[in-house]
Amino acid sequence: MRRFTELIQRLEMSNKTNDKIAALVDYFNEADDLDKPFVIAMFTGKRPKRPVNTSLIRQWATELSGIPDWLFAESYHSVGDLSETIALVLPPPSRITNRKLHEWINDLAALHGKDDDVKKTFILDAWDSLDTQERFIFNKLISGNFRIGVSNKMLVNALAKQSDTEANKIMHSIMGKWHPQDITYQDLVEGLHVNTDNSWPYPFCLAYALEIEPEGLGEPEQWQAEWKWDGIRGQIVKRNGELFIWSRGEELVTAQFPELHFLLDELEDGTVLDGEILSVRDGNVQAFSILQQRLNRKTINKAQLNDAPIGFYTYDLLELKGEDLRENTLKERRHLLEQVVANLKTKDLVLLSPIVEFNTWEDLAEQRLSARELNSEGIMLKKLNSLYHSGRKRGDWWKWKINPYTVDTVMIYAQKGSGRRANFYTEYTFAVRDGDKLITIAKAYSGLTDKEIKEVNSFVLKNAVEKFGPVRTVKPELVFEIAFEGIAESKRHKAGLALRFPRIARWRKDKKADEINTLDDLRQLLASTLSNS
Repeated sequence: MRRFTELIQRLEMSNKTNDKIAALVDYFNEADDLDKPFVIAMFTGKRPKRPVNTSLIRQWATELSGIPDWLFAESYHSVGDLSETIALVLPPPSRITNRKLHEWINDLAALHGKDDDVKKTFILDAWDSLDTQERFIFNKLISGNFRIGVSNKMLVNALAKQSDTEANKIMHSIMGKWHPQDITYQDLVEGLHVNTDNSWPYPFCLAYALEIEPEGLGEPEQWQAEWKWDGIRGQIVKRNGELFIWSRGEELVTAQFPELHFLLDELEDGTVLDGEILSVRDGNVQAFSILQQRLNRKTINKAQLNDAPIGFYTYDLLELKGEDLRENTLKERRHLLEQVVANLKTKDLVLLSPIVEFNTWEDLAEQRLSARELNSEGIMLKKLNSLYHSGRKRGDWWKWKINPYTVDTVMIYAQKGSGRRANFYTEYTFAVRDGDKLITIAKAYSGLTDKEIKEVNSFVLKNAVEKFGPVRTVKPELVFEIAFEGIAESKRHKAGLALRFPRIARWRKDKKADEINTLDDLRQLLASTLSNS
């Protein structure tokens, strides 16, 4: 536990990639072999089920510290993180133990099914044997909520450097189904378990946003252009007589899309398709809001099948007849993919993502303007000689998105952030006008510079008019332009509308609150997007 605590401290103290990779390499060089798979699991989002309810943890910490609820609440609002708040308010430990990380995790897992008295005894005894930093980590183990700025790519690069193993091999190995109790660190790094699971997906190849004019990429004939679809990125895996559908988030979503189960009969064994799950009706891609009706459903009823029909737009072939094709060029893979799709008997559910033909960059730019009419987000640019790499590799794949929608809003609520932003109001709620009223339309957490954050924080401190727990109601004076990718009807929001991926585009210091957009403006935008669909 102590070694893992030191790792977290080193990771949080730097925002430099090389420093974080060095910290990870040092850890995997020195840590207990049984601890290492658990750390990889935590950093890749494989979180165990929470063994103790958060409200109980908070209650026990308040009792043990002897402070009133209101003071704990104020401390929590100031610190911004429950695990850290608990670690800070607890009395000093009576002893210090140095148990291994995997021992703590296994003991926490054993609490499932036990009564609250047993859980309380264990938690209090643990707090009494750990210093403040270790308590913080222990509390995070309970919640499973580690936000430490370590991406999968960063972790893989560290593991590759430490073990002298190819990064692609490690990325493939850590995806999919495995449990840290059932595998050694060495076997995990070497990928010895990969072929034991028919469902195993490949790490997804990702693109960077294009930040230059496309003319800077070179000659057009070196590139393949496709529409950038707004759906669920997925891999369809057919091996040994079984079919699996994976999302990019490493979720097995086979049951959610029964329309695609025909591929069990029509795909050859040893085939892996990469593409986009979309709502498709009569050959036309529907808006993402329609696809949302199908997501995260344990069962799919007849109405949902009819209202949000599914199709799979495939744009890459990663495996054929059991052969890994990722080292083939895109041009070669596309040729093979066209043959696979042509051989399917069911033609209307798995479709080739069309290539956008163009001769000049100006020609492609003109075609890009029609993306929204197809419910596309823009253009994907892929080098014809590119391999299918793991994660992002600058220079091979680019996403050239169309400009987002924007709306002028006024900030009406603010809340402090977490982690390094715990002392600043950085989480904001924005509203538009509805007659004489202001009605909330979006929350946003990003888009301001550090200097602007400090200015907004100062405004909140001086102009807060009401307090609801950690939330402050502020005078509606600051106008912000909010960018978003789409708009849809929503019964869960007071405005009856929901914005997709809202973020702050800019602080409109040139505008006053009476100049912001109205709810009718957004309703008209929604109507226009629906008419395009």
